[in-house]
Amino acid sequence: MSPSDSLSLSWEHVQNTRQLGLLASVLLAQGDQKLVRSVGQRVLKVLESRQPEGPSLRHLLPVMSKVASLAPDTLHEDQTSALNKRLVDWLRYASVQQGVAHSSGGFFSTPRARQPGPVTEVDGAVATDFFTVLSTGQHFTEDQWLNVQAFSMLRAWLLHSGPGGPRTPAADDRSELEGSTLSVLSAASTASHLLPPQERLREKAFEYCQRLIEQSNRRALRKADSDLQKAVSAPWQAGGQALAAPSECGMVSPQCLVEAVLVLDVLCRQDPSFLYRTLSCLRALHARLCGDPACVRALLPIARFFLTHGEAAAVGAEAVYQHLFTRLPSDHFHSPMLAFEFIQFCRDSLPLFGRNLGILRMSFPNLFKFLAWNSPPLTSEFVALLPVLLDAGTAVETLHLLLDLPCLTAALDLHLRSSQAASERPLWDVSLRTPGCLEALRDPQFQGLFQHLLRAKASGTPERLAPLHQLLQPLASCARVAQCAEAVPTLLQAFFSAVTQFADGALASQLALLLLERSDSLYQVPGYEARVHRVLSAQFLALCKLHPSLVVERAKELLEFVGSAGGLRGSGRVLTSVVWAIGEYLSVSWDRRCTVEQINKFFEALEALLFEVTQLRPSVTLPKCPPQVITALMTTLTKLASRSQDLIPRVSLFLSKMRTLAQSTAASSVHSEEDAGAICTRATELLNLLKMPSVAQFVLTPSGEVSEPRYHRDTNTALPLALRTVSRLVEREAGLLPG
Repeated sequence: MSPSDSLSLSWEHVQNTRQLGLLASVLLAQGDQKLVRSVGQRVLKVLESRQPEGPSLRHLLPVMSKVASLAPDTLHEDQTSALNKRLVDWLRYASVQQGVAHSSGGFFSTPRARQPGPVTEVDGAVATDFFTVLSTGQHFTEDQWLNVQAFSMLRAWLLHSGPGGPRTPAADDRSELEGSTLSVLSAASTASHLLPPQERLREKAFEYCQRLIEQSNRRALRKADSDLQKAVSAPWQAGGQALAAPSECGMVSPQCLVEAVLVLDVLCRQDPSFLYRTLSCLRALHARLCGDPACVRALLPIARFFLTHGEAAAVGAEAVYQHLFTRLPSDHFHSPMLAFEFIQFCRDSLPLFGRNLGILRMSFPNLFKFLAWNSPPLTSEFVALLPVLLDAGTAVETLHLLLDLPCLTAALDLHLRSSQAASERPLWDVSLRTPGCLEALRDPQFQGLFQHLLRAKASGTPERLAPLHQLLQPLASCARVAQCAEAVPTLLQAFFSAVTQFADGALASQLALLLLERSDSLYQVPGYEARVHRVLSAQFLALCKLHPSLVVERAKELLEFVGSAGGLRGSGRVLTSVVWAIGEYLSVSWDRRCTVEQINKFFEALEALLFEVTQLRPSVTLPKCPPQVITALMTTLTKLASRSQDLIPRVSLFLSKMRTLAQSTAASSVHSEEDAGAICTRATELLNLLKMPSVAQFVLTPSGEVSEPRYHRDTNTALPLALRTVSRLVEREAGLLPG
């Protein structure tokens, strides 16, 4: 709802709390701080009333929580204390008797209605302790409804009314005493009724959460009550509204167990004396939930609790993290809500990992299962998370897995299908038409590759997955695989943006070779190769610019790459980038180790490649060569010849032939008129440059000063001036120039 300047509602004299709650919601949406404070004072006045038969207050608690978040300074200290007392009453002293059913007033109504019985636990036992959101019954009293509402706003209220929030200096100072026996004995011996209202609320909130955890361990008699126990599906960001309204069949709590753990976390941050009682309780809860697949999402706030408090309490929580990062992604990658909450947990907990950050980094293959299965909603989350997951030890393996991400999606799909009987799969299931895929999961020949692709931790030794690419090809047309393939280019950009921040020469050289090796070894999803090649070609140039010496260091591998026709696949983008990098960085000015012999070897290899790709009969093994590759090859050959001038006659002859070939009618069957014109123009430009070798070297191999502004502004040294001079000399005195 957008704010309205002309809105005017009369609400000061409204007595009906339901109407007051509705009006307050509209007024709070306007964002006027003065109006927010006025609403807060009016609602608080109603909440402070203690009339047992007065109007229902349950419609106003959510409003009060909203007021506290919008204008924290609305409430005075005495008002905060008064509301703390009311919350204690609603949380701890709600009736344990069921409410009276409302009479319909019909013909069969009778004053001899059955008296309400006590509320029960989910296992059918009569509740002997206080009422909570997990207590069950047929009808509920007003204070029981307020109990649910109070728990719903409890965490947000504790954060608001606490000592400056969850991470105040005072709380940090007190954490030094967490190991003190005195603090534990003091907390245990203090009489609850003598505590100040705020501390008493914390004590009762702690008891409430402990009772919820105990109730969640009871075996439910009815399926509805079992679902009630395990309902932990709502988001658990700090300060959010936790619960929905209860139903008449039971007090429905969409995330009661998760919310209880989160409230305990807030309590321990505000008062460390709760920590030791909470740790033992949560250890037992974690051990129980690890064996219950329906409650796996409750493990996330437990892990967050141990990350926050484990070190202060001298508790080694490595087992909690190991189970979290090893089992959950492997077993529940197909749960979209768990996937999102898990990655959010990783992002939000980064400042807390400390020495446990290595566990997170080594678990990236498992985290990528969430990404592979849920790529559209998780792509932006992983773009933010990738810089933390990367280091020099995992960068190469991470890049391999990113390039194989669509293949991982297909493998996860197949793994999920294999757990179903053939009769349970729909008729359009691809695995029914290609049973070989499912059989391959059990084939010893492929089991090792599947196990590597589906590994839970980094192995340090990437495997060649080309056999799996062919085996899983029938699944390449699946919508989920196609969606994942669309996300990979964005993730690759994020990967290289992060890795170039710390990559040294050795790692950059290793990554550059990996790009070349994997450019023709990708899972064949429609359109995937072209999109990936676009990124790989740009990143190869970026790595060469960052570490120019890798061209000389990896001369053997680059010669092998240009000597094969594999780089011509697709649009030839990767080959064009490699050829350009050779012409740019194979020079003594970039690396003193560069020799004339190396230049000659590259010249011969590129010359042979150019001759091969300009044949007029493209074939299956040698597809049509894009004009960008041809012009890049001609330019690089000219650059190399300018550095080894014995090659100038050779390249001049070749360029003349290329110009003649581009102008011939036979070229029209291979290249368009525009492409042929571009090839002819480039050949002519390069020929003109080579007529003056010293100028050609100046133009084609400029000094390092070329990046300085003076090089382009100074009329005596500017590169454009040199080019214009060469052009005039070539045009006017062509007869006097050699050649």
